Amino acid sequence: MSSTIGSGFGILPTLIANSSNVHQQLDTLTEQVSTGLVSQTFAGLGSDASVALNLSPQLTALQTYQNNISQATGSMQLTQTVMTQIQQIASTFVADIPNLNGLNSSEVSSVAAQANAALQQVADLLNTQDGGNYVFGGQDTANPPVPAGTNILSSGFYTQINAAVAGLSANGAAATAATTLALASSNTAGTSPFSAYLSQPVSGISAVVVQTGQGGTVQTGLLASGNSVSTSSGTSTTGSYMRDLMRSLATLGSLTEAQVSDPGFAALVQDTSTSLNGAVSAMANDVGVLGNTQASLTTMKTQLSNTATALSGQLSSVQDVDMAAALSKLTGMQTQLQASYRLITGANSLSLVTFLPASA
Repeated sequence: MSSTIGSGFGILPTLIANSSNVHQQLDTLTEQVSTGLVSQTFAGLGSDASVALNLSPQLTALQTYQNNISQATGSMQLTQTVMTQIQQIASTFVADIPNLNGLNSSEVSSVAAQANAALQQVADLLNTQDGGNYVFGGQDTANPPVPAGTNILSSGFYTQINAAVAGLSANGAAATAATTLALASSNTAGTSPFSAYLSQPVSGISAVVVQTGQGGTVQTGLLASGNSVSTSSGTSTTGSYMRDLMRSLATLGSLTEAQVSDPGFAALVQDTSTSLNGAVSAMANDVGVLGNTQASLTTMKTQLSNTATALSGQLSSVQDVDMAAALSKLTGMQTQLQASYRLITGANSLSLVTFLPASA
């Protein structure tokens, strides 16, 4: 008759099992309150696991696309800034060229010096980097588009154009212009001022692109050696506004005082003016397209952000804990667990003797 009620009638094992269940629920609630998540594994989400499994990779992809666009638009803004400087250089010489034929010899030397300085500046600007990437290098972002850089005046490109202009008196304006045009168009090593990647037909190179969606890309850069969108036209063009600009500056920089009275001087200056005007026009088109692309990417980023916000809300509804409800349940479970412990302790002290009449 000394057996306890718990051990004799199975009450104690039931109380212990109930207490263990309450403890497990308490552990789960404690973890949820700590992490803010219903579960740290998909399996713990139960029937909602499929929703989380579907939405999580979509959100990761959307964030990647937004990051891509942020990086691209930053680089595009830098490219726009550089192109503005190059446009200003080109426009300055377009305005000055008509006055060349009326200048005296000493003034021609001054213009030549300015043109050489401008050519060095353009070469340096084309080597602009953004985060270690050359923005005018196309897909070859690791190498400078113009290897000679500020030493462009000692490059084969410049020295060969300089030699051609020096032969103006002997060869005439038409032949001199044709020679400089061929030199500026050349992709031959030692003549082309551009990197090996950029010294090939435009059809073989491409500007930087950014992935904006599954299977969707947008061109975000400009090329140092070729037009991206616009077409260079006119009677004196290489087909590339940057080549035309560099050719024009190299030609102007190679003029000498002695050539002012040469019969071919005016014709060569006119050819240079025509080439420069075409370069400025084509350059403006490419810069305009780049600006429109940048604006559309900014809009696209906003749309991606809105989509991500909506999907995040859906994911949160199945993955995140209702913190107020969880805290309330946690408090209740703590009270329930304490009560179960008291019942177990009380059950251990009970025996049949306790319930028998005193006369027994």
